[in-house]
Amino acid sequence: MIRITYVTITYNAAQVLQRTLDSVLSQDYPHIEHLIIDGASKDDTLKLVDDYIAQSNAAENGHQIQVTSEPDKGIYDAMNKGLRSMSGDYVCFLNAGDFLPAPDTASKIAETINCQLPAVLYGDTDIVDGEGRFLHHRRLAPPENLTWKSFRQGMLVCHQAFYARADYAIATPYDMQYRYSADVDWCIRVMKAAAKENVPLLNLHMVVANYTQEGQTTLHHRESLMERYRVMEHHYGRVQTLLLHCWFAVRSLLKY
Repeated sequence: MIRITYVTITYNAAQVLQRTLDSVLSQDYPHIEHLIIDGASKDDTLKLVDDYIAQSNAAENGHQIQVTSEPDKGIYDAMNKGLRSMSGDYVCFLNAGDFLPAPDTASKIAETINCQLPAVLYGDTDIVDGEGRFLHHRRLAPPENLTWKSFRQGMLVCHQAFYARADYAIATPYDMQYRYSADVDWCIRVMKAAAKENVPLLNLHMVVANYTQEGQTTLHHRESLMERYRVMEHHYGRVQTLLLHCWFAVRSLLKY
């Protein structure tokens, strides 16, 4: 049976972390490793984590939990720490506030994996509000046959719904030159590496993540968009990226 590593990055996340921890705790699949990489939180984050570990031990669910709490250089530095510490066959980054949709999510994912061990397992995402209540399905949906070129149309698979095989994930650390969009770059590079070796990607055909909707305006939103443009330019070329964004702009205008 494959082992799934979930990595949760936290920093002063006490207000939103509980539902993330509860969703992993409730998984009926025993072969789970949960790495919590904390940036030296000053709120009750670590108290929640301690309670979570105690509940998991009492449940004897077979889950392995590891906690690291120390200052870091930002979220992508913390994610790289997670990659260096993981021991599972696949890794998924489950942010504080986001959660697995059902207690059998991990077991259903494991059941779909064949002897080929796909390089990436990917699925759908539902958007929830700040209380964890369903709002709608994510606007961008994963294609039936995902490739690294698919992200020319945007990040069609949410980061939390992207399970990377360990060897590809570990060999492809997050690029620290990016402050806001290294997750997009990471997914593309993992898929590029798989394509070079003709290793397939597997559509799970199920919702595998509930993503907490962010506000319409977020801190550094403009910088994030500009950086994502740079990522796309790097992977898809300057001309094609420009043409695609012109089409995105026209398509948005046509909706109104």
